[in-house]
Amino acid sequence: MESRVDDGVVAAIEELVAASRGLVVVTTVRASGMPHSTVVNAGPVVHPVTGEPAVGLVAVGGSLKLRHLRQDPRGVVVFRDGPRWLAVEGVATLVGPDDPYPGVPAEDVPGLLRDVYRAAGGGEHPDWDEFDTVMARERRTAVYLGIGRTYGVYPR
Repeated sequence: MESRVDDGVVAAIEELVAASRGLVVVTTVRASGMPHSTVVNAGPVVHPVTGEPAVGLVAVGGSLKLRHLRQDPRGVVVFRDGPRWLAVEGVATLVGPDDPYPGVPAEDVPGLLRDVYRAAGGGEHPDWDEFDTVMARERRTAVYLGIGRTYGVYPR
């Protein structure tokens, strides 16, 4: 499948993740319409069904992020390294134990969470079995934010 996302955008995200260890600000929309921002780790991934580039992050089950994204899937992730920054606006897909997604079998979720962890600056975990246990216990969900509109100050 051919991607609609400019390869330069994905490369910029990869560079900013490497420089910042994946630490980003993610903003979701509250039921009131007000924004809700928090700091998480995120990075470039491929959507498990569409094959399109996306921004991936892992959210704890029951978190405000997940509640907001279930009500309104729009979000913004801002990557930053010093004065360079890049905002990605998009629509989120949730894949997890409390958020089954068509075309993604439940047994694939641990591998997807591992992929997001790696992409978000985590690299290789020292104990993947422990990682999987914690992710399952905390009912973690993989969040895939489609790369829609992008903007920022990112000199190339």
